[in-house]
Amino acid sequence: MERKLSEQRIVWLDVVRLVAMFTVVCCHSADPFNFYPGTSPDIDDIKLWGAIYGAVLRPCVPLFVMITGALLLPVKGDVTAFYKKRISRVFFPFLIWSLIYNLFPWLTGVLGLQPSVILDFFPYSGEEAMKQSLDVSLGYIANIPVNFSLLDVHMWYIYLLIGLYLYLPVFSAWVAQASDKAKRWFLLAWGVTTLLPYAHEFLSGYIWGECSWNEFGMLYYFAGFNGYLLLGHYLRQHDWTGRQSLLWGIPMFVVGYLVTFFGFRYMTANPDVTPEGLELFFTYCSLNVVLMTIPVFMWCKQVKVHSAQIVRLLANLTKCGFGVYMVHYFLTGPSVCLMRALQIPLGLQIPLAAVVAFAVSWCFVAMFYKAFGRRAKWVMG
Repeated sequence: MERKLSEQRIVWLDVVRLVAMFTVVCCHSADPFNFYPGTSPDIDDIKLWGAIYGAVLRPCVPLFVMITGALLLPVKGDVTAFYKKRISRVFFPFLIWSLIYNLFPWLTGVLGLQPSVILDFFPYSGEEAMKQSLDVSLGYIANIPVNFSLLDVHMWYIYLLIGLYLYLPVFSAWVAQASDKAKRWFLLAWGVTTLLPYAHEFLSGYIWGECSWNEFGMLYYFAGFNGYLLLGHYLRQHDWTGRQSLLWGIPMFVVGYLVTFFGFRYMTANPDVTPEGLELFFTYCSLNVVLMTIPVFMWCKQVKVHSAQIVRLLANLTKCGFGVYMVHYFLTGPSVCLMRALQIPLGLQIPLAAVVAFAVSWCFVAMFYKAFGRRAKWVMG
């Protein structure tokens, strides 16, 4: 039975999912450092450690998309059944948790908590959220069909994920018949588009046919997260030797990290930096992040898991992973507050806070599944 479990699963993809899940929790644990809500004599060190961890964790979201591409491309079976299964599985938890997050400030007011507690949970939130007003919460809820709010920032990925699911069967028709050479040409064109954020910032606001009446430039149709979909599909079928992991993987990751870290520090040193400029070197579809993501994905492929118990744990994380993503954003801020209260050294606060938030989220979702069985999927995905 134990052998069958490990044979039925693509265990190394479960390892990629574990890395992606923990790094995204860790990334959000860095938000209270990069967006510190207040003043502190240690503000320079706080910002430094936020940048150190924020930069190294950028592969988190691309890894999720690559897993999707590795598992689902090319799409098999009826397209209608695919849409019904995939989109409904994420839509209802997304809606339920969006309501919960956006009602949270109002609920803190009902409970008599100070408005400042909202910043402990959501460092992005501002004065509107701190009003603890039902009208404000209902305004955020009414805007859900348009976009996420500052209280559920991590939901941006769900809008993206639904879009990728809608696109997958269309893209799949080409992937199914394309040669490896054709896929490499697509990835090369996509790689060029990962330089466009920097071209727009440092060269020209418009490039390759873009202008005030046209935002769709020459390589627009190769750009975006569809590149990560194809990359995950392509790399699933290719392996690195140990020598390639060292000679290619390490330099790629180091170069990507250095560009990400020093670029982010350069932009944040500018007091007049725009929100877009602040996030420029953290952009997921940028060449520096691609350089970091590929080695992490390939290194995970080389992990061999021989313990049946670990295989079961990884399988459980796969089952609970979407729920963990929904829940964890409530816990990252308080976990960082806990680390500060315990006077944990600054350099360890982010990863230890992530361990706490990740473990509590996972346990909560696992218990929810145990209590409600298959019905839990409507809430946890």
